[in-house]
Amino acid sequence: MKNIFTYSTAFALGLALVATPEAEAQQFSKRKQYNSVGFSLNAVNYFGDVTPVTNFTSFRLGATRVGAGVSITRRFYPRLSGRFGLSYGRISGDDNLAADQNDPDARYRYNRNMSFRNDMVEASAVAIFDLIENRNNYLKRPDFVPYVFAGVAGFYHNPKGKVGDKAPEGLRPGTYVSLAELKTEGQASAYGKTQFAIPFGGGIRYRINRNFDASLEIGWRKTFTDYLDDVGGKYAPAGSFTTAAQAYFGGGNPDASSRLTPRGGNFADGGGLTRDRTTEFRGFDTPGEIRGDSRNRTDWYIVTGVSLNYILTPRIKNPKFR
Repeated sequence: MKNIFTYSTAFALGLALVATPEAEAQQFSKRKQYNSVGFSLNAVNYFGDVTPVTNFTSFRLGATRVGAGVSITRRFYPRLSGRFGLSYGRISGDDNLAADQNDPDARYRYNRNMSFRNDMVEASAVAIFDLIENRNNYLKRPDFVPYVFAGVAGFYHNPKGKVGDKAPEGLRPGTYVSLAELKTEGQASAYGKTQFAIPFGGGIRYRINRNFDASLEIGWRKTFTDYLDDVGGKYAPAGSFTTAAQAYFGGGNPDASSRLTPRGGNFADGGGLTRDRTTEFRGFDTPGEIRGDSRNRTDWYIVTGVSLNYILTPRIKNPKFR
């Protein structure tokens, strides 16, 4: 279902964004084009392995974090604009709060007890297609305009785990440790902190006055990594860990080394062993067992924002007389 939604939506948006007829472009003269600069205040969420349900539609409102962004937009045609933006936001997840210990499908993740936070910086370029056209200049633009958008983005991310009170020697409780370099699942090399995404979504724009617009927008980011939360595969093979930090944030692996105790993970409730290593949870974190989503689905993040845009008054060149 997720794949159908993803690719069909992207295809439909792509068709819409390139469907501006040539005649329409010719009728919209360059004198009617204009630029605007904007500032946005955003709410950021993520979908991944540390959410209430490990699918595309799942997120926890309590994990919402605040972000901000700046942008510059160029209106090219009556319906079509291009926008370049820079933004910052934080995502987070917490098994202790997201997973229900009484839900048969979530008890494993509740017992896994992972948590993380990830500060992200994004640069994006998108095409915006207005559902209501404006063939005139910016002064005669409509009051309300719904729109859709799609494009490409690159982002830098750095998932971190918090050191709990029961951490082994060498880790200071209360501090955050970058997880990519630890290779917590025994990877041959650390996953990249710089990644690409496909942003798409929609919004509505409202004209405040001559030069100001306000808009409300929601946009999904389809990424190509499963490690926004540092959880994506299996528990590390025996002997993979050589440091206390690797064993602590790796979330298990009792065969790694007897000196690397306590053997737990990036624990939401302050560190220590997982909640239950008996009954049905016995051995769940042994080397080679599933640590994240068994279907290896990539992570997503979503940005919901309110923005204020200022239209830069176009310079109109007077025609020359001969």
